[in-house]
Amino acid sequence: MRLVILDAETVTRNDVSLEGITALTDSTVYGYTPNDKVAELIGDADAVICNKCLITEQVFESCPNLKYVGLFATGYNNVDLKAASWHGAVVCNVPSYSTDAVAQHTFSLILEHYNRTAEYTRTVAEGAWVNYKLFSYFGIPTFELAGKTVGIIGYGAIGRKVAEIARAFSMQVKAYTRSPAKVTDGTPCVSLEELMSTSDIVTLHCPLTDENRKMINASTLALMKPTAILINTARGGLVDEEALAKALNSGAVAGAGIDTLTFEPMRSDCPLLGARNCLITPHVAWAPIETRERLLKRVAANLQAWLEGRPINVVN
Repeated sequence: MRLVILDAETVTRNDVSLEGITALTDSTVYGYTPNDKVAELIGDADAVICNKCLITEQVFESCPNLKYVGLFATGYNNVDLKAASWHGAVVCNVPSYSTDAVAQHTFSLILEHYNRTAEYTRTVAEGAWVNYKLFSYFGIPTFELAGKTVGIIGYGAIGRKVAEIARAFSMQVKAYTRSPAKVTDGTPCVSLEELMSTSDIVTLHCPLTDENRKMINASTLALMKPTAILINTARGGLVDEEALAKALNSGAVAGAGIDTLTFEPMRSDCPLLGARNCLITPHVAWAPIETRERLLKRVAANLQAWLEGRPINVVN
C-alpha cells in the first residue's frame, strides 16, 4: 500500500514529526503541490493525505487506485465527496483537534481590539513613555470586556469554548446555530438578525457551506452596532470581504479580527488589506505546536484505522 502526502509544509516546517504517519506504510512526502500537479504526484498510490490540495473528480478519474483521502484538517471542502464515494474512496478528517487553540486566538484578536497592546507597545518603543511627564498615558482608548455581549455564530466545540472563556470575562453570550436543540449550557439561541444587532462582538465558528457563503454581507453588517467588531477564525468565504472593508472604512463597524480569507494566500487586491481597524493574521489560529502535534497523531490514527479495515472520522 502506497501513500502520498501532498503538502506537508502546511503542517510542519521540521518542528513536528510526520514519522507517526510515514512509518505505517510506504510513503512519499511532498512539501508543496500545486493543484495542477495533484493527480500526477498521486499517480498509482492507494492513499493520499493533504490539507488544502483540491481532490476533484478529475483526480479520482486519473488515479483509479486512490481509495483513501486523509485530511490534515477538520474542513473538507477541498475534496469532492460525491466523486470520492462514486469511486469507492473513503475521506477522513480530524474533528475538534484545534478547539483550544482557535478559541485562544479568537480572544487574542478580541483583546487586541479592546486593550490595544500592540499600539501601546509601539509608542513605548518609540520613546513616548520615556519622554512623558506623568506616570501613565492613555491616549489610545481601551475598554473592558466585562458586561459586553459576544454573539457566536456556530455553536460546536469551538463556539462552546469561546462561550466558556467569555463567561470567565463576565461577558454575556448568545448564539446563532442551525442546531439550537443541541445547545444545553443555557446559552440563548437567537435569530441571526438579533445576534448581529445586539452583539458588541460577533465571532464566526461555523463551517462554510453553499447556504452560508457570504452570510456576513452588506445587509447583515448594516445591522451591527457602530461600536461592534467582527471576528472570523472560521472560513474566509463566510464574509463578503468587499462589504466588510466598506463598513470598516466608513466607520459603520468599529473593527475586525480576521484569520481566514476567501483566497489564501492573501492576494494583493484583497479588499481587507489596509482596511481601517482590521487586524489580519495568516490563518494561524490552529497552528500552535501542541495543536499540530495532536493533529498529526490523529491523522496517523485515521490512516491506521483505515488500513485495519475500520475507518473512523469518515465524512462521505
